[in-house]
Amino acid sequence: MHFVGLLKVSKRNEKLVPVVSLLKTVVAGRDTKMGQASVGHSTLSAADDVDDKGTQKMALAKNLASLIEESSDFDEKKPKSRMELKRSYEFRIKKRVKEQYVNGKFQDLMEKVIANPKTLQDSYNSIMLNSNVDITGARKEVLVLPNLILKVVQEAIRIVLEIIYRPFFSKISHGCRSGRGHSTALRYISKEISNPDWLFTLILDKRVDACMLAELISVMEDRIEDPRLYDILRRMFDAQILNLEFGGFPKGHGLPQEGILAPILMNIYLDLLDREFYRLSMRYEAINPNFHVGRDGSYSKLRSWFRRQLKDSDPNHIVDSKSGPRVHACRFMDEMFFAVSGSKEIAQTFKSDIVNYLQNSLHLNVDNRTEIFPCEGRVGVCFLGTLVRRQVKESPAVKAIHKLKDKVKLFALQKREAWDAGTVRIGKKWLAHGLKKVKESEIKHLANSDSTLCQISSFRKAGMQTDHWYKFLLKVWMQDIKAKAAESEGLILSKYIAEPALPQELRESFYEFQKRVDEYVSSETAAALSLLPNSFSSAKSVTITEIVAPVSAIKKRLFRYGLITSEGHPRTNSLLILQNDSQIIDWFSGVVRRWITWYRECDNFSEIKLLISTEVRKSCIRTLAAKYRIHESEIGKRFDSELSGIPSTQEIEHEMADETSEAFTGNEALIYGFPYNGLCLLSLARMVSQSRPCNCFVFGCSEAAPCVYTLHVMERQRFPGWKTGFSSCIHPSLNKRRIGLCTQHLKDLYLGRISLQSIDFNAWK
Repeated sequence: MHFVGLLKVSKRNEKLVPVVSLLKTVVAGRDTKMGQASVGHSTLSAADDVDDKGTQKMALAKNLASLIEESSDFDEKKPKSRMELKRSYEFRIKKRVKEQYVNGKFQDLMEKVIANPKTLQDSYNSIMLNSNVDITGARKEVLVLPNLILKVVQEAIRIVLEIIYRPFFSKISHGCRSGRGHSTALRYISKEISNPDWLFTLILDKRVDACMLAELISVMEDRIEDPRLYDILRRMFDAQILNLEFGGFPKGHGLPQEGILAPILMNIYLDLLDREFYRLSMRYEAINPNFHVGRDGSYSKLRSWFRRQLKDSDPNHIVDSKSGPRVHACRFMDEMFFAVSGSKEIAQTFKSDIVNYLQNSLHLNVDNRTEIFPCEGRVGVCFLGTLVRRQVKESPAVKAIHKLKDKVKLFALQKREAWDAGTVRIGKKWLAHGLKKVKESEIKHLANSDSTLCQISSFRKAGMQTDHWYKFLLKVWMQDIKAKAAESEGLILSKYIAEPALPQELRESFYEFQKRVDEYVSSETAAALSLLPNSFSSAKSVTITEIVAPVSAIKKRLFRYGLITSEGHPRTNSLLILQNDSQIIDWFSGVVRRWITWYRECDNFSEIKLLISTEVRKSCIRTLAAKYRIHESEIGKRFDSELSGIPSTQEIEHEMADETSEAFTGNEALIYGFPYNGLCLLSLARMVSQSRPCNCFVFGCSEAAPCVYTLHVMERQRFPGWKTGFSSCIHPSLNKRRIGLCTQHLKDLYLGRISLQSIDFNAWK
């Protein structure tokens, strides 16, 4: 069935009007039946429908026949998943695109493919699948799509461009591509980049201007010959509805300010950089004049370089004594990671060449403040929201020695903590005893005239209360011992009150024990390592690439979203407390699902598991406990099965084996924005009543919304930033905006099955 759409024209941007006119010609004669448009929406001309009346009837009959055939196929087969359906729509469009390949170029794509009613229908179905709306069920006779026609056309263009350029993209390109997403990029860095000496990343900061758009269209003209397609891209750009910005905001998070076309156009434009990198890699690796020739004279660096590109040889075998400089790159959209094997001068020259190409050829602004970090030590670089660093891999024997050293250090630390806790407790009792004696000095029959406190109390000012007078004495005493240099009050009580009162033999024995521990840690470990055989000593110099999750940044977000206190203890989230029980659990489950998916291959995943069990799970329990005003243990019993989505430490391994989530394990080119959309915070604004009705704001959903929610923008993080599981940037104009969501789509948003791209924020005006 054909569909019609209504496009809202922004009053503050009159440049959108030509785009509307062009889109009218694209979708003219799609459907004769139209619903009533809301105020402020422009409708398609009825004259266009009359002109193409005969064509519409024929096309409608064909579509109805195809729908019958497709429905019979669905009955015979088992229901397809969202990902399978999206692939089927892309495959149908792919056939139409191939038919337009003539004389080495794709021609007339706008008229023959993108404006084809079947392509627009497939694109619409793709958008509905992004919104997790059932498209296999019965549809209404009249399908009105306010503010959606532009989104459908953009989706059609995106699919067509993805089909054309997918086979030509470089292997170093990742992000919103089939089989090349977040996990593959990090896996490429950790597994295939061998023994680099220097690491650096480049940060871009440029909004696409007319010059860059002209360069992009010039690149596309090498493969596509279609003036109409380029015309609509220019008009979208002039109307400021083609959002292309390098840097500034994290790309690929499915946020409402990001356009559907942004990922594919960005990959097409930066493919020029990918090709320039291969030219530079040949220059640095294969045509370097300082290459070495093997003993038999048969070694060729150029041949070896080509073999590496084709992956005919083992990448671990390439790096040997006769290898010269090596350069590596990994690009995820506009985040770029580089590694160099060689001297620092080579790394600096290579970085300068890349920066010059970005600035002079691609007209991009590059932040030159980014440094080149050596691979030695624990210093790393931030890439894809994680820390990438090089670390020494220890042999089992060396690990055993270090484990024994850590046990000794831990035992000594426990004794130190017990000593400090005991002396602090003695000091606090001394304070309480002194205050008690001061109060007794005011009672005549209890006062001891021979005590020091009674003698000092005679100098107290008239009218000064006992507590204030005692605190004043303590302040004078602390000034006398210069207590400002102390780290805490407990340290003052321990060092100046309790320890001097302890027996001298006890103090000396404790500090002698701590001294011996320090000597063992510094000398005994080195002595034990020297006793190992040579086979073990040679293995301790192996260096590996570590991917580290930003635990400290995650804890800051947990505090910002109200899940933990400033001391790091779980707390109740007051903004979620008015929502239903299942919705509260789904919100916390969304955090866990994202963490398990993003950080499951990180080397410090054990810390993430600890956060899940000690922070997220307990915060959820305390939120439910505060809602029902009962003890936390009772909540655990009442919601035992529901809390399985927030697993404990022992259950996380089973949760990691669950591969049923399409949003996290599917094709990133087809589910743009899902794997990286952050969890936003919604609070209940009001219940929907008959006098104030509301429908779901998700595109294509006609269900009634039982509640209206308020969107809270917690931060607007600059690019690049740490990946924490929460939305890193939502435009401030959306703060406190109210949206209606049905029960199913609220659950989908919390669990990451849909993104903010699926919500129509203009539904209320």
